Amino acid sequence: MKRRQFIQKGALAGSLLSFGSSLFASEFGGLLNVPKHKFNLKYAPHDGMFKHSAGDDILSQLDFMADQGFTAFEDNEMRNRPVAQQEAMARLMQKRGIEMGVFVAHKIYWKEPNLASGKLGWREEFLEDIRNSVEVAKRVNAKWMTVVPGHVDLHLHEDYQTANVIATLKQASAILEPHGLVMVLEPLNFRNHPGLFLAESPHAYQICKAVDSPSCKILFDIYHQQIQEGNLLPNIEACWDEIAYFQIGDNPGRNEPTTGEINYKNIFTYIYERGFTGILGMEHGNSQEGKTGEQRVIDAYKKVDSFL
Repeated sequence: MKRRQFIQKGALAGSLLSFGSSLFASEFGGLLNVPKHKFNLKYAPHDGMFKHSAGDDILSQLDFMADQGFTAFEDNEMRNRPVAQQEAMARLMQKRGIEMGVFVAHKIYWKEPNLASGKLGWREEFLEDIRNSVEVAKRVNAKWMTVVPGHVDLHLHEDYQTANVIATLKQASAILEPHGLVMVLEPLNFRNHPGLFLAESPHAYQICKAVDSPSCKILFDIYHQQIQEGNLLPNIEACWDEIAYFQIGDNPGRNEPTTGEINYKNIFTYIYERGFTGILGMEHGNSQEGKTGEQRVIDAYKKVDSFL
């Protein structure tokens, strides 16, 4: 039997079993333990996504995520959390089988050309942030960290800017490589973040090839790239060997899949069939408020992950 046919039949049988178990548990007051849903890919919710269902405490939220079948978590602000909280989160994630996704590795300059300019002060600040993020990554068992090179330098030709960014990222890679850590470069779209140096996947690909390090890869944010360049599957295919991480959001609205124009079922099927074993961060909002909206997010991922 072909792999996809097997998956389809298994997903259908699993859905029926889950449906029947849910009815039975509901009928008898929820006394039965309903098996957790098993996703085909590692989708990573973030802090606050399920706060109405789990409360404000991040540890309770992590427990809730695990109970829903999510096996990953991402947290842009992890490096700014108290060390004791980082350690508590790491212990719980290890216990519940949750893999840590990205956190932002450095101070992002939204209006100034910190890496594109080539100025040594900004470069050293960035590299010091990378050194500090190594310790955070070790503490929370993270492998990936997000890097955004900052704003364009309007006084420099784009090729000089690219050369400056490459030079800095080579130095950052030298810091990360001994620890097996990976910075993932995130291109951001012109509408949400106008004027940034890195906006398109081919540019990110060019930079990663030039840096030539296992510690410098691409974070392909499907929401951003749908707005910036479209042509999603061909661009993912073209960049495939440099992509280490994906992020998700539908367009328009930047909410959960099924709320916009992006065919996430096709995209996730492609990613799965290519053998991707990394994390896909759920970097989006909820289209509806409250517990109803949170359940809608969970149901949306079950729908697009079904590969039917």
